[in-house]
Amino acid sequence: MLLPINSKHPEPRKIERAVECLKSGGIIAYPTGTVYGIGCDLTNKKAIEKVYRIKGIDSKKPLSFLCFDLSDLARYARVDDAAYRIMKRLIPGPYTFILEATKEVPRLVQSKRNTVGIRVPDHPVAQSLLKGLGNPIISTSANHNGQILADPTAIAEHFKDLDMVLDAGDASNTPSTILMILENGEIEVLREGAGPVTGVVRSAQA
Repeated sequence: MLLPINSKHPEPRKIERAVECLKSGGIIAYPTGTVYGIGCDLTNKKAIEKVYRIKGIDSKKPLSFLCFDLSDLARYARVDDAAYRIMKRLIPGPYTFILEATKEVPRLVQSKRNTVGIRVPDHPVAQSLLKGLGNPIISTSANHNGQILADPTAIAEHFKDLDMVLDAGDASNTPSTILMILENGEIEVLREGAGPVTGVVRSAQA
């Protein structure tokens, strides 16, 4: 179902419908502030398994997820003082951080090294969904054969098993920047994307 929604001031009634969909185990496509994400409630194992099937990806590939704010993120990842100072400057925004997972994170979405990718989005729709649900939301990009789908209509047509597509208009086709914070407080750029890295972090290739 394609559901148009205001990108800057999302209608509470529509957010409530999307939250109810997530609570019932539904899979939605939604704007994240960069690309459209495909996701579900992080605490629903069956829904996560369905996300893997819809995307056609190996269940051994870890999935990232979105949190409402930094304090929420700290429930799901180990954040030391150095990491906290760095992240406080960069979130909310187009950065995904690779961090050590806590016991709150389902094993299904963790890497072999017990790390997870977490982001705090700055998009009003994503923020409203997270606040309404009260749990993190899985975030895997709406792409096909390496091509990111920025048009909500195209997403609905390609991923027919989605329960809902929140249409907030065309999105960017540039994903978030992925950062890994090292023990010494330095940062590796694992993927340069929408979040600028010049003057902020040290590239892994530097």
